[in-house]
Amino acid sequence: MNTNLKRSARKVFSWSLVLFIGLFMFRMVYGYVSPEGGGSHVNGDEFFSSLENVKRNYASEKKAMTADVQQKSAIASNQKFEKTASIKSKSSEFEKDERKIKVETRAFNAVIQYEQNIGQKGSRQIHLMIGVNPALFDSFCRVIQTIGVLKGIEVTKVDKTNEYKKLNAEKSSLEKTLQSLTELKVRVGQISDFVSLHDKILEIEERLQKLGVELGDFDSENEFCTVKLSLFEGTTSEKNISPAKRIKVALEWTIKYFSIIVFTVLGLSATVFLLLAILDKFKVISAMVNRMKE
Repeated sequence: MNTNLKRSARKVFSWSLVLFIGLFMFRMVYGYVSPEGGGSHVNGDEFFSSLENVKRNYASEKKAMTADVQQKSAIASNQKFEKTASIKSKSSEFEKDERKIKVETRAFNAVIQYEQNIGQKGSRQIHLMIGVNPALFDSFCRVIQTIGVLKGIEVTKVDKTNEYKKLNAEKSSLEKTLQSLTELKVRVGQISDFVSLHDKILEIEERLQKLGVELGDFDSENEFCTVKLSLFEGTTSEKNISPAKRIKVALEWTIKYFSIIVFTVLGLSATVFLLLAILDKFKVISAMVNRMKE
């Protein structure tokens, strides 16, 4: 009995040791092959995707057009577009590089339209949404890329001409409707009709105000391109991570997940044992065995 128990204990210990060493080696290898050297992931996309109510920037591009085309449509003479650069950088001198970014922003007469600071010293992040003059957009992006260590950049340009035309057409239609409804106010009618008319006029005026705000973003004086900049604090090179730190991180990770696996197995075993005990208590297993024998 004791021999069997000791043999079982040795097997459990051996398999546990193999599992622990396997997890530790996996984490060490991952630390070397992962792009960030096992550190924090540089990703600002999810942060900016949550900002739905922040003002959008649009710009216009003049098109060379013939006299005939110009007579047909004055609105179409400008191509309206939305241009966005998403830049992610990492810095081991976070405060210094943060100041550099703001200095360059002022130098290019750009506007910080949104700023969010996250984290404590050692793992800080700053996310900036910067409005840049379209003519200076490319130059500004080139300068910003030199601050810190660039981890990723993506530039997208989306045509918004049709959206701009649609907003103008809707505004024109609402203005005509409002004018027609306003003219009806001078006619004789029942009070209930005038109340309904007044409510309808207020509704159209509110829609016109909302359209005015949306069209205001397209005004030439508000024309900007957007730079979404995320700066993360941390080591910028694999060489800066010492073997001792790699071992420490790998050991902490291994202990955490080894404990999770052990407690999960123990929990499942206890559940199965308890279930079998309950079934045996009510003679369910014996009844099933007897029924199978019959």
